[in-house]
Amino acid sequence: MNIGMMNNPRRSVYGEIEAIGRAQFDFVDLTIEGPTLEVDPQKALAYLKRYGLFAVGHTDPCLPYAYPLDAVRNACFEELTRCAEIFSSMDVQIMNIHPCYASPPSLKGDLMRHHIRALKPIARMAGDLGLVLVLENFKAPFDRVSTFERLFSEIPELYLHLDVGHTHIGKDDATTFCQGLGHRLRHVHLSDNRAGEDDHMPLGAGTIDWKQAVRALKNTGYDGTITLEIFCGTPEMLFQYVKTSKRFVLDLWNR
Repeated sequence: MNIGMMNNPRRSVYGEIEAIGRAQFDFVDLTIEGPTLEVDPQKALAYLKRYGLFAVGHTDPCLPYAYPLDAVRNACFEELTRCAEIFSSMDVQIMNIHPCYASPPSLKGDLMRHHIRALKPIARMAGDLGLVLVLENFKAPFDRVSTFERLFSEIPELYLHLDVGHTHIGKDDATTFCQGLGHRLRHVHLSDNRAGEDDHMPLGAGTIDWKQAVRALKNTGYDGTITLEIFCGTPEMLFQYVKTSKRFVLDLWNR
């Protein structure tokens, strides 16, 4: 198991890599989203190597890649291809993508069909660049195992990015996801909340049952990347929160 944290896109990506390396994490969950939209892959890779880190790829959660308009989908595909090429040149193996909720109100019922249509070429593109595309669970209908089962049956190149914090504000909990889709799991995000909003709190500050969640995750046999996706406006406090959460997870994992 490898534990990492995400760079803050409002700060220098290279400074963020350095800070994460100095804090002795295993990897950077490298997000390419505004305002940091440009990344020099060779410079970023040099920083990763300097601190013995690797990266997983995180894409902009606001891209309307499944919007039912060809021009919009094509533009998003180009942007996702640009991100994938950056990740591939940095020896990244996993690239995430988020559900797209942008749709005209009269077409909301076709959300799944639009996702299947859009995700098929994106998954193929990622695979051609040596990346595994993982879809993150979030709000309905992407908060239940049945939705992902349908997607995986249509797009076998697609895998699961499990966000445990998101399961706490959705329909199916982390245990249900792990039991139903543990074999499709390739990346994990951990953060806490109080079952209302996606608060990105330190672990233990909210109401998630972490003993149960970590047990369910461990029972899948998962031994991959876990990002502590904790947010805080004060960098000094952020690293204290994340380091404490790291110790908490490792203690539960090793019991």
